[in-house]
Amino acid sequence: MRVLLRRFGVYLLTAWVAITANFFLPRLMPGNPIASLIGKLTGQVTPQEVRSIQLQFGVGLHSSIWQQYWTYWVNLFHGQLGTSITLSASVSSVLSSQIYWTLGLIGVATVLSFALGTALGAILGWTRGSRTDSLIPIATFFQATPYFFLGSVMVLVFANNLHWFPDLGAYDPNATPGWNWGFIASLFRYAQLPVISILLSSMAGWMLGMRNMMVTVIGEDFVLMAVAKGLPRRRVIWHAARNAVLPSVANFALAIGLLVSGALLVELVFNYPGVGNLLLNATLNEDYPLLQGIFLVITLTVLGANLIADVLYYWLDPRTRTPVAQ
Repeated sequence: MRVLLRRFGVYLLTAWVAITANFFLPRLMPGNPIASLIGKLTGQVTPQEVRSIQLQFGVGLHSSIWQQYWTYWVNLFHGQLGTSITLSASVSSVLSSQIYWTLGLIGVATVLSFALGTALGAILGWTRGSRTDSLIPIATFFQATPYFFLGSVMVLVFANNLHWFPDLGAYDPNATPGWNWGFIASLFRYAQLPVISILLSSMAGWMLGMRNMMVTVIGEDFVLMAVAKGLPRRRVIWHAARNAVLPSVANFALAIGLLVSGALLVELVFNYPGVGNLLLNATLNEDYPLLQGIFLVITLTVLGANLIADVLYYWLDPRTRTPVAQ
């Protein structure tokens, strides 16, 4: 438990550094780009929105930088991330309305690809040399194929030509959004092709990595001893897979950091709403408050994913619970 508490303290320190950098970065940019942006938007935004931007970035204020820093933390704890320039709405409300799309599609598909890929990789590693090895060239092909190309081909073939799936969007335009069966069924139908494309492109990497680790772990003494003792095959596979999955758990935490970049590609190819499209539009429109909010969400998401990975690592590997001898 002491190890987990120590790591939790490290993540808190990292979060503080990231949030502090998020505060100081626009203030350290040369030429005061915020004031320049406000000048460009004169007549397009209300005086209240201009004042909100000035308060958020310290433009035209007589308070010290440390007073602004304290105010920034107070607003952060109250969930106030400023006002989006282009959308004329609070950044918190904009992010909360879009992040569910990204988590519902990209997040679920990423977890499914990890679970299915590691499970199939464990089976391929245990049954190496059998007919299951024929899946390796297929997995290698999908791993080497760029996602934007794979997604575009799937839209062209299965949506536009064969009409097996809807082509673009998140739901049927004729459906009424809400907690009704017609809308929910439309959501699942429109999400099928993006989820399948994500599974095909990302599951292969988890599968190959887990297979290679299983092949290595099978030759370890503890696996040979378990087989010699006559333990059931399922139990032996579980012990081997539990050790082989450790590098995959660490890599999965790193993969969460690529969630937004993957979301950007998915949402562009399938015209799907979410944080990826939001990030692209904020960058093109120089919407600094929204960019700051997205950066903050990405940072905290990656830190949270790494903390969860450390907890899983602590549970899977008993060696991490053993104090190091001095």
